[in-house]
Amino acid sequence: MAKNLMIQGTMSGVGKSILTAGILRVLHQDGYRVAPFKSQNMALNSFVTPDGKEIGRAQALQAAAAGMEPSSDMNPILLKPMGDTTSQVIINGLPLANMKARDYFRQKKSYIPDILAAYERLAKEADIIVIEGAGSPVEINLRENDIVNMGLAEILDAPVFLAGDIDPGGVFAQLLGTMNLLSEKERDRVKGLIINKFRGDVTLLEPGLDMFKAYCDVPFVGVVPFTLLDLDEEDSVSERLKIRNRADSGDTVVSIKVVRLPFISNYTDFTILENIPGVSLSYVNAPEALDNADLVIIPGTKNTLGDLKWLKESGFSDKIKELAAGDTFIIGICGGFQMLGRNVKDPDHSEIGGQEQGLSLLPVDTVFEKSKNLRQVNATIGAVSGVYGPLSGMSVSGYEIHMGESTGNRDTFPVITEGSVLGTYIHGIFDTAEVTGALLQIIYDKKGIKTPVPEIEDAFVHQEKELNKLADVLRQSLDWELIYRTIGI
Repeated sequence: MAKNLMIQGTMSGVGKSILTAGILRVLHQDGYRVAPFKSQNMALNSFVTPDGKEIGRAQALQAAAAGMEPSSDMNPILLKPMGDTTSQVIINGLPLANMKARDYFRQKKSYIPDILAAYERLAKEADIIVIEGAGSPVEINLRENDIVNMGLAEILDAPVFLAGDIDPGGVFAQLLGTMNLLSEKERDRVKGLIINKFRGDVTLLEPGLDMFKAYCDVPFVGVVPFTLLDLDEEDSVSERLKIRNRADSGDTVVSIKVVRLPFISNYTDFTILENIPGVSLSYVNAPEALDNADLVIIPGTKNTLGDLKWLKESGFSDKIKELAAGDTFIIGICGGFQMLGRNVKDPDHSEIGGQEQGLSLLPVDTVFEKSKNLRQVNATIGAVSGVYGPLSGMSVSGYEIHMGESTGNRDTFPVITEGSVLGTYIHGIFDTAEVTGALLQIIYDKKGIKTPVPEIEDAFVHQEKELNKLADVLRQSLDWELIYRTIGI
């Protein structure tokens, strides 16, 4: 049976997902068979496994860090918010139902057998499983039915490292307050503390580490420096969505604006675009912010009809139509693709029910069905006419996560185009240098830019470099003798 280690945090956003990925990468580099595990995740950034199951995008990243193929066993419960109190509940990679938070809370313990079965399958393949908690382990009103933090640690008999985020301040209070709110039995499980995202000279913090011993006898595993990393993260606390990412500046050659939908999902599709010299990418929540954009992207969403109504009510719909009429490039991904069509119908209330007229910029009609389309895709773009013609014949790979099917010209699938507007269901279509380079060249040609398109790195290659960079940071900043001793190796 595999040994294990669990990473918990004092709150959301302390960096549990990235710490877990980094520890997995170091263990993998050291020759161990390792696997990630998160029993319950709430996220709109998701991924489709090779066998057509849906898991949190963070667990897919962690699988890559571990050198493993992602599987639904790594994330047996995924909650995808559809509103303030409702989420789609996904069990073992497949949708179960749309549930109110109260209803899910009442019955979530009934999914413990699914959690244990998934963990046991992983344990047969791995030497070590690194488990990620969620939020805080001391939400005292939720403790009774906990299946993701200390409740899970007890079920799996896992030792725990508790991480705190020093960046906003108050990290000692975070750590001590969390430890004090744990029961004595739970405190005994905590074998080490981690301070994450430290900026500056660590020697100035060391007196505080010594003074902390007077309040808590749990040793520090280490202080992890604040490190700029370009890795997928949990969407609820993402810095990317704070509408300040690489805003237009004097060196901007191409300006890309992503519409910040209320239920935006899988914005990891655009990570590769953030790292290209001369490309400015920002998430915008006001129609006037689209002015002067070279490319407007309508991203995926967990609530297509709701976000389509919001596009109209907010004025985005009229602005996007105006830009399309002026030949600004418009691209819709997944739900954004559906919105660009003529209409969207949801007869079976797969989301919120009803129907809504689309922006009518693409000749497609979408009807939601009860079943969800989950599949990885490897395809060749058909013979595309017009401005997007250079994309014809290019290979694309990625995955689809959507309700319903859309009519349209199958000859050009997996894309549909009309003038300067393009739609596709494929998440990850920008992940290859070939496709993204060709798209930028199309924009360059329209703008009359004669300089070459910058060199672009494939998303997978870039991710591997970032994971190794993370591993290097953790090797230097954490006490690996303590980590291995805690795991039992």
